[in-house]
Amino acid sequence: MALKDILFSKLGFGAAPLGNMFRAIPEEEALATVEAAWNDGIRYFDNAPFYGAGLAEIRMGEALKGKPRDQYVVSTKVGRIVLDEIDDAPRANGEKGDVFANGRPNKVINDYSHDATLRSIEDSLKRLQTDHIDIVWVHDVAQDFYGDEWLAKFEEARTGAFKALDRLRDEGTIKAWGLGVNRVEAVELLLDLDGPRPDSSLLAGRYTLLDHDRALERLMPKVAERGLGIVVGGPYSSGALVGGPNFEYAPATPAILAKVVAIKAIADRYNISMKAAGLQFSLANPAVAAVIPGASRPQRIAEDTTALNEVVPDDFWRELREAGLVNPAAPLPGSI
Repeated sequence: MALKDILFSKLGFGAAPLGNMFRAIPEEEALATVEAAWNDGIRYFDNAPFYGAGLAEIRMGEALKGKPRDQYVVSTKVGRIVLDEIDDAPRANGEKGDVFANGRPNKVINDYSHDATLRSIEDSLKRLQTDHIDIVWVHDVAQDFYGDEWLAKFEEARTGAFKALDRLRDEGTIKAWGLGVNRVEAVELLLDLDGPRPDSSLLAGRYTLLDHDRALERLMPKVAERGLGIVVGGPYSSGALVGGPNFEYAPATPAILAKVVAIKAIADRYNISMKAAGLQFSLANPAVAAVIPGASRPQRIAEDTTALNEVVPDDFWRELREAGLVNPAAPLPGSI
């Protein structure tokens, strides 16, 4: 089944902030944010055990319980197991550092084996208070793609998680599976393997206004050729695109900040929001099935839904292209 046939809309909800990403979010604010998403018509919700050591899944489960289960789509991730054991030591999260320092103190371990994949799904079902999960992503299997351990991790997933998810999809237990990563190379490698038959992948931060060259040139043609789809996570590049200080889970570099200033100067002349520019750019690529910005406040949901429908003149996109701020081969909205 094509990913676009599974998802109910092109705008989804990324739940990472519900896990206290970057800050401690009050419980009532987290639940109100999910409710605002529902009230604005969002029906695709993406989660992961990694987000606050299960906190995001627990909160989403509480917020969505009682909603008609056949009216929304849930995806979550495997590759990390949340233990009951409490671990007060600093987390070794690689490039993601301590972004979930305010999450639950439970110990989280990496495990991409077959049995761990099944256990992870069972644990997520309990936290999400649901009887099934629609889409499963293998999480951060190449987070440290250029490090020494990524190949062993990927091989463990190839012989474990990939086979388990292939079987669950073929049995009808889940509808689709793929990777949930922020490395284009990992998705390329998966698509080139013999054996696994992924339906899609979630690519975070790699097909945005601020960073899209490699995905555009190397990945999107493969995805389109095979009739698959990509879910774009982090369309605002960890907040940098919309005025935040972070890019790729760390303080934005001067080069990234300068690019944001240049794009915003053009956006301001046309009186359009940076959110509209970011969402509509990602969705203009026909290989993209959905975008899932994260939100931790109810008002951010309204901003996202408004941005999706904002009228952006063709001249805006033309200026971005002429200024070298987007790849000249990138599909753009409208008639450009």
